[in-house]
Amino acid sequence: MELSAVLTPDPTEGYVAFNPETGTTTQGETVEEALCNLREATELYLEEFPLSMTGRPLLTSFQVPDHA
Repeated sequence: MELSAVLTPDPTEGYVAFNPETGTTTQGETVEEALCNLREATELYLEEFPLSMTGRPLLTSFQVPDHA
């Protein structure tokens, strides 16, 4: 099963990893560690809450004024 991962730099160190299909979130010091931790957390989540795929999330971006 192919799922999505959104990684953002952590303000203190490393990365925060988020899976939008399940809502699982974790972190790691490197991209690889964050993805590995996210994979493990998502697998554990799916053991309890199986996922029926109805489509893939759409990742896009938008802008707001700098003073917002």
